[in-house]
Amino acid sequence: MRPRKRFGQHFLHDASVLGDFERCLGLRTEDPVVEIGPGEGALTEVLYDSVKRYVAIEIDRDLVPFLRARFDRLELHEGDILKFDLADALGDEGPAWRVVGNLPYNISSPLLEKLMFMLVSGTVQVKDMQFMLQREMAQRLYAHPSTKAWGRLSVLVQAVCEVDELFDVSPDAFRPPPKVWSSVIRLRPRAKMPTAEQLSQLQQVVRVAFSARRKTLSNALKSLELDLAELGIEPSRRADDLSVAEYQAISTAAQTKK
Repeated sequence: MRPRKRFGQHFLHDASVLGDFERCLGLRTEDPVVEIGPGEGALTEVLYDSVKRYVAIEIDRDLVPFLRARFDRLELHEGDILKFDLADALGDEGPAWRVVGNLPYNISSPLLEKLMFMLVSGTVQVKDMQFMLQREMAQRLYAHPSTKAWGRLSVLVQAVCEVDELFDVSPDAFRPPPKVWSSVIRLRPRAKMPTAEQLSQLQQVVRVAFSARRKTLSNALKSLELDLAELGIEPSRRADDLSVAEYQAISTAAQTKK
């Protein structure tokens, strides 16, 4: 199959990388797996026989019959993951899901946001998510405040999940080779997560803050009309410097004021 640029396809083919992915995942027979964007099925082939239930969502209609012929037990859904109702397909009964995928670079950010809202909604029980991403994107997810990679998505994801950096992958592991390195990370839902309403409010706050990240917080968040000093946050600080907990405090105050 020829990779399609419009789907951001880079097919993973390196056996050692696939083996490392499998070992880090550590599947048990009873673990149900959902794979986002199986492509030609390289990762599917490595994981498929380890579990009783394997679900996949693939957008490329030309790959669907190929995958169905190759994996007879595969529960394959054709569709765009950004529009796909995972809760409807997976349900909320049984063991918690293990979510995996080599995510297309061009949809990583909106997809991760969608998955965070799925987690806080509680409609699908998830044990963890193990993804291969562009390395720059992965660095944003496990970044710390006051670093270049710290941003809006860092705060949203870390409010919901603990992020583990696993290993890097060179461009040569893919066909065609991308122009950048990739990384594999694990996202583990926190024991105490925000509600969907709280995450939505946090999303609004960080969007405003990081859209004016060079400004002081007193200017960047002026529209919220909050007394930041009263929250223990120095108004002269900037968006890059705040922790997840501090953004959550601002978000809570903004929600209370409504």
